[in-house]
Formats: sequence, C-alpha cells, structure tokens
Amino acid sequence: MLMKLGPVTFQVWPFNATGYTHNHETPYAEKPGVGPRPPLEWVGDGAETWTIQARLFPAKFGGLDDLQKLFQARASGKPQYLVRGDGKPMGWVAIERVSEKSSYLDPKGVGQVIDVDIDVKRTGKPSNGSFFSIMSGGLSSGATG
Repeated sequence: MLMKLGPVTFQVWPFNATGYTHNHETPYAEKPGVGPRPPLEWVGDGAETWTIQARLFPAKFGGLDDLQKLFQARASGKPQYLVRGDGKPMGWVAIERVSEKSSYLDPKGVGQVIDVDIDVKRTGKPSNGSFFSIMSGGLSSGATG
C-alpha cells in the first residue's frame, strides 16, 4: 500500500499514487507601524493540505471503480481518514477537489491513461454517528461522481 484515503487504497496497481505535496500554513496579522517593516502577529495555525497525484491504466489494470469511490467520498461531504503507506496516520481530511485528465482515448471514449489530482484539507474528526458510517463504508450522499 502506498497510501489510503477513505475507501480508496493506492497501490502500484490498479490505482497508483505517483506523488504528493503536503503544505502547512501559518497566517499572520500585519500591524501598521513606523519603520521599514511592520511587525507580524501570529494568529494561530493555518490550513494543512495535501495534493495527491495518481495514475490509472484502466484497460490494463482497472481502477475505474476506485475512481468512482473517490468521487462518491468527495460528494458525501464526510471527512475521510488519510494513512501513509508506512502506516503513519495523517489524520482526518476533507476531499475538496478531484480532477482527472484522460489521454489516449479508446473507441468508447475511456482514457487509457488517467491522471488524477486529489486536493484534501485537514479537518476535525467526524461525530460519533458519522464515524461509524464512514468506517463501515457507508457513503449516503446519493451523488454519483
């Protein structure tokens, strides 16, 4: 396993995570004053985000079902648990965006290579009722990617 995001496990195949970026922010309030640079006041911890890059080869290895699960997890609006491949828990995240780019389309219009970017942001853990639903795989959004 390379990484797990909610219901989707990224492995070498069928859904290969090829890389990720991890960003941490700290916002500051600028205090007007006399002098060349105004002092900055730390106002708390900011956003923590990840962008996961992945690639599918549907004709050779499949993976379209996992892509659909990812769309459903995003559409559910529920936090998802992120775990790195070495087992390190990265915590609860909200899936903000999933974008796909298909190339080498087959006669049915399905890409032979599909690159996927997934943007997630750290969030608080879900309520107890939602936690059970998420961990048991229940995505009750009614949306279909």
